[in-house]
Amino acid sequence: MAPILDDAALDAVFKAYDVRGLVPEQLDAELCRSIGNAFVEVTGAREVVVGHDMRPSSPELAGAFADGAASAGADVVAIGLCSTDQLYFASGHLDLPGAMFTASHNPADYNGIKLCGRGASPVGQDTGLREVRERVAQGAGRSAARLGTLQQMDLLAAYAAHLVGLAPVAGRRLKVVVDAGNGMAGLTVPAVADRLGADRIELVPLYFELDGSFPNHEANPIDPANLVDLQKRVVAEDADLGLAFDGDADRCFLVDERGEPVSPSTLTALIAARELERHPGSTVIHNLITSRAVPELVSERGGTPVRSRVGHSFIKAMMAETDAVFAGEHSGHFYFRDFWRADSGLLAALHALAALAGTEATASELFGEFARYPLSGEINSTVVDPQAVIDEVRADHAGLDGVRLDDLDGLTVTHDDWWFNVRPSNTEPLLRLNVEGRDEATMRRVRDAVLRTIRSHR
Repeated sequence: MAPILDDAALDAVFKAYDVRGLVPEQLDAELCRSIGNAFVEVTGAREVVVGHDMRPSSPELAGAFADGAASAGADVVAIGLCSTDQLYFASGHLDLPGAMFTASHNPADYNGIKLCGRGASPVGQDTGLREVRERVAQGAGRSAARLGTLQQMDLLAAYAAHLVGLAPVAGRRLKVVVDAGNGMAGLTVPAVADRLGADRIELVPLYFELDGSFPNHEANPIDPANLVDLQKRVVAEDADLGLAFDGDADRCFLVDERGEPVSPSTLTALIAARELERHPGSTVIHNLITSRAVPELVSERGGTPVRSRVGHSFIKAMMAETDAVFAGEHSGHFYFRDFWRADSGLLAALHALAALAGTEATASELFGEFARYPLSGEINSTVVDPQAVIDEVRADHAGLDGVRLDDLDGLTVTHDDWWFNVRPSNTEPLLRLNVEGRDEATMRRVRDAVLRTIRSHR
């Protein structure tokens, strides 16, 4: 079979830890069929599990991948509509490699594939994705002597029961507003809420209708503009907490009872504390854009903090190496050893609910115990040459007294009173900036200075 795309076109869709692109210009059924075939060839899988989100293109692309996998001889378990962490549950529960069709928080005209090995193990460029790309480039399309079969399976109830078992919610009844952003949380949150029961949670749904055109706002809660509706509703409902999920519901963001956003770093610190209570002395991983409050609190509570670069495949691999009990990213991804080291926005939400229900404190009081320093949040800028911008930022700070530079992921510049990281996105043509300071004035001063340099290149 002739190659489907040239190297440049394949490089555009094969990212550091997933496949993602515009449909159908960059990613279509033919390419997905070839990827499915190549994935089976690379993994040697005799059976794979496939799921997809609510995007209009997802069923066709997932079906094409399944066809390609079956043509290579693998049986396919199709679980249909699901969140990404539900696909990870399926992979762990069934001990099968898996493929999730989603473009997460990207706009409606994008789609993608998150691949995993058996037991939800990571598949990135260094753990199989590069080999899949190479086979696609060579024209993957082998027909096995025995074609695989297709089996439909509904795992939603089992997934919900598993999550609730990992983070039981007991104590006072909570009123919680949830913004699903028309994404997959509109399917998974009700299943978990039903499992908890009406005596534990009063659920106020917002945008639960599955709609991959995202008619209300982008399903990207890291952007403050996409939290506005949730913030207003939490205050109007006099709710205890607000939860916001991205399109494939693997990320979770919180809003307290005042309508104020809770930093994902703060939630990382809270969950880390809970896990260290259960597993004293354990390792906790945090990525390099997480607040320095996280490693401080982990150390204070007897744990071992370990710093990682951004990205699920890197963090999952590091969790396996260190036997870490938990990992958190400032982007809203939270990983759990007892969830096959995979990330789950809903499991993180359950930990927050369990902590809040077990106290008489308000959400702002509870989370205030784990917040120490002001963070800028992630600021994205479109630039022509990201590396040239990073090089200029490096030159601006190299040799300054008390300043340390490292290149673990992009460029991190650290001072005793502040730090910032600037790095290119792995999935979009953006440069991402995160800044933290010992106080608000310091954070703003550093943020504004670095932004001036970045945006002089737009």
